[in-house]
Amino acid sequence: MLLLYLFLGIPPISAHAIVQLFANQIIREYNGNMMYLQHSEALWHQFPQLVVGVLVIDGIHPHVESGQHQSPWLQQARERLTQTTESTLPSIRAWRQAYTQMGLKPTQYRSAAEALLRRFRRDQALPQLHPLVDLGNAISLAFALPVAIFDLDQIAEYLEIRHATGHEEYLTLNGDHEHPDPGEIIFADAQQHAHARRWTFRQSGQSAVRDQTSRVLIISEALHDEATADISALIDALAQAISDLWTPPQTQGLLSASAPRITF
Repeated sequence: MLLLYLFLGIPPISAHAIVQLFANQIIREYNGNMMYLQHSEALWHQFPQLVVGVLVIDGIHPHVESGQHQSPWLQQARERLTQTTESTLPSIRAWRQAYTQMGLKPTQYRSAAEALLRRFRRDQALPQLHPLVDLGNAISLAFALPVAIFDLDQIAEYLEIRHATGHEEYLTLNGDHEHPDPGEIIFADAQQHAHARRWTFRQSGQSAVRDQTSRVLIISEALHDEATADISALIDALAQAISDLWTPPQTQGLLSASAPRITF
């Protein structure tokens, strides 16, 4: 999400994070390098209409120019925003309803997609951070859906989207440590790190993309009536652009209540 999620500044990687990176690599080697992504059963019960798109890519680096791939998506977003506001879009309305259902004020805690659209409508541009992040932002704007990009070397064993116990630890993009509220929807790994808070509201600094990032997990989620078609189109668009700029995805798929888990 941006969950960003993506348009915020990212602090330099710490010595602790470097140690954690090697620890996670050892864990993956012990487990045969296999990881997985899933949403909890309770979350599927609460939001059975959820559709999730997933990409896993190895070989990412910052030494490409993604501007040409961003431009048509940014133009599409500009044209849409001249005709309507982000709050009227079906995908954004669905996320607002979800935040209300979670007991949060949707105008205080906005989905990453809505926050990004608001910023783009105001500034008509976004800061350039990393070619992959910038590409994800552009496609997020065009589809009005959140796009979260995680550095897999900073995630321990798996990523589960679930309700927090309150004991997990979240590293802000400014380097501060927080604990999610009990019951809050988070992205959690095996070491109780929360890699995003309030679902698609904000991503952790721990697994944010940096210049040294090479292996990433990309997630986009939707709840509106056309979610399956829109998520499929978004993931296909990202996969094509990533193939052109870096290398084809190792894993690509959709998750739903009937297929809630993907291994990679």
